[in-house]
Amino acid sequence: MLNEREKQFLQYWEQNREFESRFITKLAKGLPMAIMFGLPIILSVIVVRIFFPEWYTKISQTTPGMMITAIIAVIGLVLFYAYFRMHYKWEMNEQLYLELKAKERKA
Repeated sequence: MLNEREKQFLQYWEQNREFESRFITKLAKGLPMAIMFGLPIILSVIVVRIFFPEWYTKISQTTPGMMITAIIAVIGLVLFYAYFRMHYKWEMNEQLYLELKAKERKA
């Protein structure tokens, strides 16, 4: 027998399952957490580029264009993290939904 919370989840997931499975939805819902993950990295790269441009190039022996490459890489990482975090969450909800449906059929 399902309790009230499980029934509410089943009802919610049946209504929102298709909407949350789309690529754009996963990306949009995962973006805030991914930005919190990548923002300190991007900000530190920008601060070094603005305030200490000669220091970084002398120490690391890189070209100034590497900063842009690093920012692009972090943006790619943020997008990757946003999508796959929400995809994992969707998969967990889908698994729970299928388990609850099987439990409901047994009862």
